[in-house]
Amino acid sequence: MGKVVLKAPGKINWTLDVMEKRPDGYHEVEMLMQSISLWDDVVLTECSEGVKVTGNTEEMPLNENNLAAKAARLIINKFGIEKGVHIDINKRIPIAAGLAGGSTNAAAVLVGLNVLWDLKLPVSRLAELGVELGADVPFCIYGGTAEARGIGEKLTHLPPIEGIWLVLVKPPFGISTAWAYRELKIDKVVSHPDIKMAYTVLRSGEWEELSRYLGNVLESVARGSYPEINDIKEALLKAGAKASMMTGSGPTVYGIFQNKADAMKAADEIKKSYSQVHVVSTRTRGVEIAEGGNL
Repeated sequence: MGKVVLKAPGKINWTLDVMEKRPDGYHEVEMLMQSISLWDDVVLTECSEGVKVTGNTEEMPLNENNLAAKAARLIINKFGIEKGVHIDINKRIPIAAGLAGGSTNAAAVLVGLNVLWDLKLPVSRLAELGVELGADVPFCIYGGTAEARGIGEKLTHLPPIEGIWLVLVKPPFGISTAWAYRELKIDKVVSHPDIKMAYTVLRSGEWEELSRYLGNVLESVARGSYPEINDIKEALLKAGAKASMMTGSGPTVYGIFQNKADAMKAADEIKKSYSQVHVVSTRTRGVEIAEGGNL
């Protein structure tokens, strides 16, 4: 039986703007997205039939409701595969955190099964399949730095933002993406992030004006019901962050630091109040095959 081992990295949003609600119920967005060096390990082992999910935490569904299992079923059904797969996920990315943990696991399954079953699909085709699972899945396949439009699936890949150190803080609760978008009143949004300037300033390393250009319109929604998000932002800024923002639909908040040493020092301080604190750096690629083939 064949086996493929993959790294499935999470993501943050440098910016997240919501333009309008579409007739199909989805929202039109504009985002600047970034892969980070916090990843789950996903191991795919071929079996005779079925899709089985195991993992190191019961916080994620270990059944067909897991997005990774849905990705496997999509491949099996689309291409008439008469085999099964055991998906084992070692979670490091916090769950329901705005870090695309579920999406990146699904992306890893698409990439891994393409190798395991020798489907020879181009990455662009994997990304098309990813849209059927979730708007963040295509980005998680490619990774790096990208502008995302549409529902998040229309990607413009950019020269990567490299070498930035971040402290991620996940408070002890989750936020449903559906809830965040449902609560957003688009006509009440008064401040919109500037994707192009945010990208330019992040690449330049001159971060004095960075807070002016970053932004997440879902943050105000989340803060209204979860004021602890603002407390975390203030704690990160007090600890030396050059800027701080909530990522995705939350509730994870990140701080941007000048170097690894500053980030580690800040994390040690924040850990006195929060258990889920991660020091990460920006990453230039998405899903990576660690064993069993090449993307």
